[in-house]
Amino acid sequence: MNSPNGFFQKLVNLEGRNFSLSIQKFDNGYFISVSEGSNKIGSMVASMATGPTPITTTIIPSRSESLFLKLVAERISTRMRGIVLVSAFIQKELEPNTAKDLMSEIMEMIENE
Repeated sequence: MNSPNGFFQKLVNLEGRNFSLSIQKFDNGYFISVSEGSNKIGSMVASMATGPTPITTTIIPSRSESLFLKLVAERISTRMRGIVLVSAFIQKELEPNTAKDLMSEIMEMIENE
């Protein structure tokens, strides 16, 4: 999974739904894309953690997955003390277990880089 250019990608099938996870690592942060079906840019959140709590803002609002986006961005930015942009193109609302499994897959990719 190591990549010399800091780009990691993984296809995941959860509960019959196919997700593409793409992560681009930078010296001061990450860009994370979660796409269901075809690769598209979707709702987007940015989070920056330089102090005790992260500062998070919505760039492109989500109809249904705003909490998932915010949790992913804040967890990773807090962990690495940097900037994280998360984009998610999700076709239908995520079930809690699916969201949890996606979060686990993303964290595993970052920890095993």
